[in-house]
Amino acid sequence: MMQNLYLGVEAIGQAAIDGGISGVYAYPGTPSTEITEFIQASKLATEKGVRSKWSANEKTAYEAALGMSYAGKRSMVCMKHVGLNVAADAFMNSAITGINGGLIVTVADDPSMHSSQNEQDSRFYGKFAMIPVLEPSNQQEAYDMVYSGFELSEKLGVPVMVRITTRLAHSRAGVTRKAEVAANPLKLPQHPSQFVLLPAIARQRYKSLLQKQESFEQAALASDYNFLKKGPDQALGIIACGLAINYLNEHYKNRECPYTVMKLAQYPIPEEMLHEMEQLCEEVLVLEEGYPLVEEAVKAIFSKQIKVSGRLSGILPRDGELNADLVAKVLGLETQEGASVPELVVNRPPALCQGCGHQDMYKALNEAVDKYSKGRVFSDIGCYTLGALPPYESIYSCVDMGASITMAKGAADAGLIPSLAVIGDSTFTHSGITGLLDAVNDKSNIVVVISDNESVSMTGGQESSALGKIESICAGVGVDPEHIRMLVPMKKYHELMVKTFEEEMAYEGVSVIIFRRECIQAAARRLRTERKIKQNPKL
Repeated sequence: MMQNLYLGVEAIGQAAIDGGISGVYAYPGTPSTEITEFIQASKLATEKGVRSKWSANEKTAYEAALGMSYAGKRSMVCMKHVGLNVAADAFMNSAITGINGGLIVTVADDPSMHSSQNEQDSRFYGKFAMIPVLEPSNQQEAYDMVYSGFELSEKLGVPVMVRITTRLAHSRAGVTRKAEVAANPLKLPQHPSQFVLLPAIARQRYKSLLQKQESFEQAALASDYNFLKKGPDQALGIIACGLAINYLNEHYKNRECPYTVMKLAQYPIPEEMLHEMEQLCEEVLVLEEGYPLVEEAVKAIFSKQIKVSGRLSGILPRDGELNADLVAKVLGLETQEGASVPELVVNRPPALCQGCGHQDMYKALNEAVDKYSKGRVFSDIGCYTLGALPPYESIYSCVDMGASITMAKGAADAGLIPSLAVIGDSTFTHSGITGLLDAVNDKSNIVVVISDNESVSMTGGQESSALGKIESICAGVGVDPEHIRMLVPMKKYHELMVKTFEEEMAYEGVSVIIFRRECIQAAARRLRTERKIKQNPKL
């Protein structure tokens, strides 16, 4: 079949469509967002009736994907690494329930924290749940792993994780597609009780998962993605995990590395292959993107006479992305250093778009809280997090999705009055509602600011689960309707916004101020589309 030029995320989306998927479930999160967007935009997926709308958060996405699997259909759930924290309850338990239709969990990690709060390595979650993990080294492998991953999931009876990183997600390469697979028919599990994790059943299911571990390792040993290539120089053995094999191959013509190389892309780690390497090499270097998972395991498996080096030993940095230059330095090869950045080049930190409603909200907020001490405005994750930077410097926290409301509540409980929370519309429905319920139940003295730009703007303008629902949600949770205020964040309403802030900060209880104005970028896209349709009604 013809080759297609795909981003890694696009290759995964296409593989899921070709592999017989019936539904994809996800919440937007860079660098995983484009997987779902690709499927949403695919004519083939539309023709096949693939379900692809966004979920409220990663937990609901995971549970829906598991429900589709329960019904016998193939499904995929996508998220970034911190999203797996949100889905962890369902994720861990799904390893024990097992699956019916094939279930792939695609998780995109973000080494160097290009757009994330941390660098956590999702392979540890896979090991924790004791399920197979696939880690592609290129776009073709990403496609192949997802395409065949559904069959692997069904064969082994558990979810299969596909772990990618930013560099693979957002780089392009030629990908050869495979023949399309028909979607599974609707078929309930042969033993539905497997999904009923009452203690008596859960204990049996857990024993079953433990018994399957040998078959998982045998599958990894037989996998075409893992290999051991003996080299003429026995002084050093190199274990290259996933994408890291490219950073090694880049330094050798025709990829002819003189050392013994083990490529590892399917987990659990096949110990038999490791023991073979142990007999061949005097020293081992581990190249892996993320935490030193493999290095730790190898140190535990190998005899103490063999030196094992990598991120844990300090020969490679513990933080940031791995790259070809770092590998070259470890191997004693020459590297080409680029010119230093001249001092006249000034850093350009990210900033709110000109005309963004968050700007006007922060200006009013700053004026209203100016008479109090600083440090009492807790924020969340979204475009508005840029309010921590000049010229606003309005907010003092950004921890995880939904934490603004609960941190403001805790600070108020400690005596910091008034305490304020700033949260976006999509983040509110993702993880903020339960925190608001806690505050209402505890009659906490906080002001919750919901900056509603009517889309998930930070990740590209996806549709927000909160659209048209925020006031009714707040009232349903128990906020006094008189203290649910809605304002339009514009310069001409500055005095009204400041006055509203002052009134609600003086109120002893939970109040919600909603600042609603369409995202400036979403508005521009909408207007362009409307003009095109007006010019060509057939569109």
